[in-house]
Amino acid sequence: MSDVLQTHHDGRLLRIALNRPEKRNALNVQLCRELVHTLERAEQDPSVGAILLTGNGKCFCAGMDLSEVASGDTGEITAIQEQLFTIGSRLGKPLVAAVQNAALAGGTGLAANCHIVMAREDAVFGLTEIRLGLWPFVVFRSVSAAVGERRAVELALTGRIFGASEAKEMGLVHEVTPHLEGRATELALALAESSPTALRSGLTFVQEVRGRDWKTAGEIARRIRDEVFESKDFREGLQAFLEKRAPRWPSLSSTR
Repeated sequence: MSDVLQTHHDGRLLRIALNRPEKRNALNVQLCRELVHTLERAEQDPSVGAILLTGNGKCFCAGMDLSEVASGDTGEITAIQEQLFTIGSRLGKPLVAAVQNAALAGGTGLAANCHIVMAREDAVFGLTEIRLGLWPFVVFRSVSAAVGERRAVELALTGRIFGASEAKEMGLVHEVTPHLEGRATELALALAESSPTALRSGLTFVQEVRGRDWKTAGEIARRIRDEVFESKDFREGLQAFLEKRAPRWPSLSSTR
C-alpha cells in the first residue's frame, strides 16, 4: 500500500485520500504520479462508478512541495503535474472533491479539476504562486474553466487567499457545508449508482465541445445524444419512468 495515498472501495465509490498530513498534503512527484495512476486506473475499472478525493489531516492540499522543487528536477515535476492538472478533462467518471482547511496553489488547481467540489466552512483557496515569483502556469487552465479567465487572472495576479463562501460565489465550490464528510459521501455514492452510459456520454460531451464554435458543438451534441438514445440504459430509464419505479441500469448491473 502507498504511504502517500490511501484508497478504499465503498461499493461502486472509490475513495482516494492524499496522505502526507505532516506536509499538509503537499504535492511531491511521488504523490502526483500515484494520484494520476490511481485515477487513470479507476477510469478503466468498470466496478468504479464515481471517485471521492479527500485529504488526510488538517489540510486538503497546500500545493506544490517547495522543498522538492528547490532540490529536484523541475522538468520532471512539471511533466507529472501537467498530467495531474488536466486529469479532469480526461475522466469519464464523476470526480468529487471534499475540501477542508487549506487548498492553496496546486490545491486550488486540484479542486478545480474535480467535477463537483464540496467544502467545509473553514476551507480557504488561492493561487498563491505569485508570492514566490511564479505564475500558476499548469493549474491556470482548470481554474479558468471553473471561474472564468478574468477572475482567474485576478486571482493569479494578487495571490490573495479567499474563503469557501467566496469560492462558491465564483463557481469554484458547489456547496459549503459543516457536514463535509457526510454530504460529500452521500453525493458521491449517489453518482456512483447513476447510469454509467449517461455519465460517460455527458462528460465526453463537455470535453469535446470545450472551445468549439456553436455549430460544431451542436453537431457533437446531436451525435452523442443519438448514441445515448440507442443505449440500453436510456431505454431502461424511460421504461422505469413510465412504470414509476427505480431504474435498473443494464450497464451498471453488468459490472457488479
